[in-house]
Amino acid sequence: MKKGNVSQFILEHFKHFNAASLVDAAAAYEDQLSQGNKMMITLAGAMSTAELGKSLAEMIRQDKVHIITCTGANLEEDVFNLVAHDHYKRIPNYRDLSPEQEKELLDNHFNRVTDTCIPEAEAMRAIEEHLFKVWKDADDKGECYFPHQYFYKILLSGELKGKYQINPKDSWLLAAAQKNIPIIVPGWEDSTCGNFFASYCIQKEMIPATMKSGIQYMMYLSKWYQENTKENGVGFFQIGGGIAGDFPICVVPMLHQDLELNDIPMWSYFCQISDSTTSYGSYSGAVPNEKITWGKLLPETPKFVIESDATIVAPLIFAYLLNW
Repeated sequence: MKKGNVSQFILEHFKHFNAASLVDAAAAYEDQLSQGNKMMITLAGAMSTAELGKSLAEMIRQDKVHIITCTGANLEEDVFNLVAHDHYKRIPNYRDLSPEQEKELLDNHFNRVTDTCIPEAEAMRAIEEHLFKVWKDADDKGECYFPHQYFYKILLSGELKGKYQINPKDSWLLAAAQKNIPIIVPGWEDSTCGNFFASYCIQKEMIPATMKSGIQYMMYLSKWYQENTKENGVGFFQIGGGIAGDFPICVVPMLHQDLELNDIPMWSYFCQISDSTTSYGSYSGAVPNEKITWGKLLPETPKFVIESDATIVAPLIFAYLLNW
């Protein structure tokens, strides 16, 4: 398919340094798909609040991403944006805020993420009501599900449709739910909704076992990885650092070293978009070759690092892959 204007602009002007790495990574991603390989995308930072769904949702719909690992914050914040976008508050001069002005935002129930404030009542508390119902229903029945599966339940039920404040096509989580692609959410407890769930458990309204854990996510991922690398590879496209990338990439050495399954292929592609600098002990800033020593990548694996702002780079790569 012919490339669109955005892609042509990238090819014409992005010739060197991080710009050239962006083009190389995008072309190699496209090669992976043409070979029949699948791709995992990992989301750290605040990609959902940055509205990455505007491009990521279409990537999901066009089968250019097959599994996602994300933080609990990215999982919930896509839905917050879906139902409360009109109530968000943008602060372009956020670098100039005084501590007193930050306190004023808190007093008005706005939680700031860089230049964007999430409204507590319209976003967090509104979704809490819906989550409580599905959590409580599962708890009463003695059932348990993964965190993302509860979100899938409320999205697919249609109960939020009357509350949408953005085009639902721009919600990556809704697109994922409709395609039923797997999502891995390590450390989900470190999220606003994770705090909600913990508070209900403390009050003995439900039990922790109603929510599947990170260990069960790793068990699920290990099975998924084995099933999806029997004939083709799986690539790894990492946005940011932290647990969203660290957790899933370790499935390969675990299968090799702990389960002693020597016929498991390593990741077939690796790209990381990050502004984390390489320093002593910085895993998020480590160059890909370090991952060879941990049994995650091979010397010949296509490897890319784009040292830039993911909110700029990721949409451009997705635009290239979508022929925009």
